[in-house]
Amino acid sequence: MASFIGDYTCKADAKCRVVVPALFRRGMAVSGQSLFVLRKNIFEKCLDLYPLVEWEKMLADIKAKLNLFNARHVAFFREFCRGTQEVELDANGRILLPRRLLEEIGVDKDLVMAGQDDMIQIWSVDAYAGVVMAPEELGALAEEIFKE
Repeated sequence: MASFIGDYTCKADAKCRVVVPALFRRGMAVSGQSLFVLRKNIFEKCLDLYPLVEWEKMLADIKAKLNLFNARHVAFFREFCRGTQEVELDANGRILLPRRLLEEIGVDKDLVMAGQDDMIQIWSVDAYAGVVMAPEELGALAEEIFKE
């Protein structure tokens, strides 16, 4: 499994192609990944980019919890998958990001690719700068999560 660490400012070209940062590409190459699934994040105004293997694992976990005869569960799954796009890393280390998804998160040209262990988040530069958590809040949340 690839582990994506760090955040990098990147530029989309006129065709919405983005060169994936070298450290991310290295992780992709080690795991033999070139296919990815791109989708809107359900909590934030950003995109989530999953290696296909990680996407398939997540879908299996989700589907194991769903009752496909429950209308709310079916609606959740439909919305979760809405706008999902498969993208491929090309020979030049780029991915093609759908313009409609970039517009939805407010990206014109400059964006941030932020590693989140098994996936990469794609943000507008301004939105990413706006989600910084204060150290006190981060510390309190860490205490809450790791409470004994």
